[in-house]
Amino acid sequence: MRKPIAQLRTSRLLLDRVSSDDLDDFVCFYADPLVTATLGGVREPTWVTSYLHRQVEHWERHGFGFWTVRDPAIRQFIGRGGLRHATIAGRTEIEVGYGLMSEFWGRGLATELALESVRVAFEVLDFRQVVSFTLPSNVASRRVMEKAGFEYDCDVVHADLPHVLFRQTRIH
Repeated sequence: MRKPIAQLRTSRLLLDRVSSDDLDDFVCFYADPLVTATLGGVREPTWVTSYLHRQVEHWERHGFGFWTVRDPAIRQFIGRGGLRHATIAGRTEIEVGYGLMSEFWGRGLATELALESVRVAFEVLDFRQVVSFTLPSNVASRRVMEKAGFEYDCDVVHADLPHVLFRQTRIH
């Protein structure tokens, strides 16, 4: 197992390994209809509890996963994201995922999170490639992917919905 990258800091973000202590923040995140409009809709606390448990298990099994994203100065919850295994179109991939509370949109924070996730994937964990995906209508997320170095790969169906899959391959 790789050494866990449990905590990192970028210029504007504090990234901490998800834990059960983050439940209240995640419940709030998944209760926001603006945030969840592209993430499958508002989720009940029981779903969020199960989701968070899966994210904690991912860390335990693989030594990496999603981080809880906070403001480094005041530790205010901003969102979640990072790296995880995901099955897309029947294939296991390493996903770069990100999601922020709506009040933090438009500040470049999702791009900062995506760039740090890609850096960790390639420089720390030595992955050869990563993917990211979103609904075709999510122009903001597509822009984040492009700014983080991803290129469109193909259209896929994920969670019974059409998605666009972007891919990035490490150059050596």
